[in-house]
Amino acid sequence: MKRTLYILCIAAGLLTALAGCSSEELDYNNPSVSLFVKQLKAGDYRTTNDKGVVAIPHFTQKDIPALLKNARDLTIIPSFPSVYNMNNGKIRLGECMLWIIEKIRRGTAPSIGCKMVLANAENYEPLYFLTDEEALDAASCYQRWWDERQYPRTRWTIDPCYDDPLCGTGYRWW
Repeated sequence: MKRTLYILCIAAGLLTALAGCSSEELDYNNPSVSLFVKQLKAGDYRTTNDKGVVAIPHFTQKDIPALLKNARDLTIIPSFPSVYNMNNGKIRLGECMLWIIEKIRRGTAPSIGCKMVLANAENYEPLYFLTDEEALDAASCYQRWWDERQYPRTRWTIDPCYDDPLCGTGYRWW
């Protein structure tokens, strides 16, 4: 009886110790896309930049394939760092992954919110934000753009949209 109680106490102690260590920290300068996505979905992303502000980690071009793997995820996340939150808090994870890719591609943030709108929108009302189907189409456009960029551009390349994933789609960043 004492032995069983002793084993149960040890097991409970180990579980408590493991649960206390489960909060993984994301390295701002060398981030893991999978951990970033996990934290966004859970609503507990808190990584700060050098100024102490919760910000998007420093992703680079090498992270684009991992970001693209999550671009078709229509999960609504509670918040996204460093951007203006519109559409009554309905922020799609996949659209935010595309926003990060666009930020990597341009070198600056593509918009003040991780939302795309129809290119001919009269204003920035939520009715012009992309539907789920259009967001999935935009994700496909980014995937196609990335796949085609793997081939070197030559002087014979005749593609005006070579380095613009949204070229000709009817979508643009808000």
